[in-house]
Amino acid sequence: MVKQAESPQKRGLLDKIENVGNKMPDITMLFFMATLICLGLSWLLSLFSYDYIHPVTQQPIAVVNLLTASGIMGLMSSLVKNFVNFPPLGMTIAATLGIGIAESSGYIRNVLQRLLAVVPLQAVTPSVIMIGILAHVASDSAYVILMPVAAYIFYKTGKHPLAGIAAGFAGLAGGFTASYTPSIIDPIMAGFTQSAAQIIDPSYQVNVLCNYFFSVASTFAVLAACWYITDKIVEPRLQASMPVDVEQIDQHSEQPTALEVKAYRLANLTFITFAVALVALMVPETSMFRGPDGSLTSPKAPAMQMIVPLLLLFFAVPGLVYGFVSKTFSSMKDVTKAMENVTTTLISFIVFAFFAAQFLYCFGQSQIGALIALSGAEALKALALPGQVTILGVILLTAMLNLIITSASSKWAILAPVLVPMLMMVGLSPELTQAAFRISDSAVNVATPMFAFYPLIIAYMQRYSTTAGVGTLVSMMLPYTIGLLIAFTAMLFLFWGFEIPLGFGASYTYSAN
Repeated sequence: MVKQAESPQKRGLLDKIENVGNKMPDITMLFFMATLICLGLSWLLSLFSYDYIHPVTQQPIAVVNLLTASGIMGLMSSLVKNFVNFPPLGMTIAATLGIGIAESSGYIRNVLQRLLAVVPLQAVTPSVIMIGILAHVASDSAYVILMPVAAYIFYKTGKHPLAGIAAGFAGLAGGFTASYTPSIIDPIMAGFTQSAAQIIDPSYQVNVLCNYFFSVASTFAVLAACWYITDKIVEPRLQASMPVDVEQIDQHSEQPTALEVKAYRLANLTFITFAVALVALMVPETSMFRGPDGSLTSPKAPAMQMIVPLLLLFFAVPGLVYGFVSKTFSSMKDVTKAMENVTTTLISFIVFAFFAAQFLYCFGQSQIGALIALSGAEALKALALPGQVTILGVILLTAMLNLIITSASSKWAILAPVLVPMLMMVGLSPELTQAAFRISDSAVNVATPMFAFYPLIIAYMQRYSTTAGVGTLVSMMLPYTIGLLIAFTAMLFLFWGFEIPLGFGASYTYSAN
């Protein structure tokens, strides 16, 4: 078999990306260094006076020197509080506990395999993409479950198995912006966005589902773009250049046992009953899920504040039913073990959260964030760029940064305190800025070797084509990145042009009161 050749230009670009990424410090250490830099800048910038007026306090901006006795003591005394109150920390851990139960019980795997098993032959590609979009609610476990099954489905239907991996990967990545259901990423993004907006407006509230309408509508754009790219670009290229040289063992043809069938039905019935009961409780005008104004979707409504606990329950309850009926769980010790096992995947995130929390504290206390926002806003006003051009710049900036830093929470922790206040000062809402960020975060992840799941996906590819490597995966996914960027951006501007709400409690403009 002839090994696939790569052009020098492509190989050179891949080498540069990998070299830069490998030379960068760990993301956690980047935040530690950013905190030290912030402390140093607070001293340096405090030596100067500025003409900028804070839009809320109407007081001149003055950078606070944190390298004083009181500044250091303030940081040290707030260290634990900063960590505990870090916006995404608690919600990430809570939602992941539910995912761990559903995953360890076998319920999530069973759902995905059954969905893929009933895919019509003539609709294999769009079905895999759509299941990828739906599977994002399973968080990182979806990569482990979906990719090998998608490859096998394509292989058994006469399509190239690597195209199945590509379609599933693209749908799953696109699902973090385009989705029918809320997921753990929504409250994480909203938490960072709200903290950043409060640099300028301390009373500003961001609804957890502020991008929900845009997300739902974007599923159609993602499906259309990925379907076309898979069938017209990626698969023909793979058929011509990447022969299948390893026959995959038929691991997915085993029929479920009678006990597993029973468990699956009962778990689904439990899920539906829980969902119907919840809707019934929310409908009455006197519902306890409604806010003081009677709304279900305002930031103060319990329904919005309970998104993460509801996600936990929607995963945990059917997962428990499936686990005990199928005998995957024999006692509550197994359930506890499932939650313990899944939390091991969060160790790196928890360490990152500690240092990121200290950086956000220093950035806010020093007033550097407000200074950057106001000075940057003045520069944008002087350029007199249309809002659409500014938002396009945010999308492209995020796309470039995403080649090196693929974690959405890590990037938004860096960018939100700068971009959100700055764009608020030129009249663009935090919710719009968040939507622009999420576009690039979804589209570019599939085409950067820095993405954490690249080694796993390459391993799945090599089951069918032993010569597949980083270059193969990047070149296979680049068309999806371009297609998703175009599709998402077009959908955002379409929403904006017709003034369709991005989500609950969201607008396109911001004006200081």
